[in-house]
Amino acid sequence: MTSKDQTKQLLYDQFIRFLHVYENHKDTEIEHFLSIAQRESIEKIPQHLTAVHMIDCIGKHEPINNTGIAEAMNLSKASITKIGNKLLEEGFVKRTKMNDNKKESYFRLSPQGKKIFELHERLHVQETERFYHTLDKYSETELKVIHQFLQDSSINIESRSNEGE
Repeated sequence: MTSKDQTKQLLYDQFIRFLHVYENHKDTEIEHFLSIAQRESIEKIPQHLTAVHMIDCIGKHEPINNTGIAEAMNLSKASITKIGNKLLEEGFVKRTKMNDNKKESYFRLSPQGKKIFELHERLHVQETERFYHTLDKYSETELKVIHQFLQDSSINIESRSNEGE
């Protein structure tokens, strides 16, 4: 096995490890969010991370309709309708109509939804700072290689996912 092949194998092994660690992190992310919300006396919290991300999307773009949310989150309109109805029922969002378009419904955050949005934003800033800190040890050239690798890997994974459709 050549040195380049050994390096490829090491990269592959590390990539698989990364996927497993990330999967485990995603499984605990909502629990972490819930525990912080509880510590901050936020009484009602969505139980699914996708619902939290929908609150985040609405908070960043309100007023926004189902189509806008579906496009921003890369989810189906049916999924957005289902999650939106649940968030409406739980009091995290409100539906409104625009003066110039009485047919279309738009989402806005309720006061409870704004608390979730603000907490999510704060945690997102912390995660971004942690990620940037991890990258601080790399040169600009190395960062460009990492960027290209992640971009190529994403395209590869997406194309394999789309093969099954």
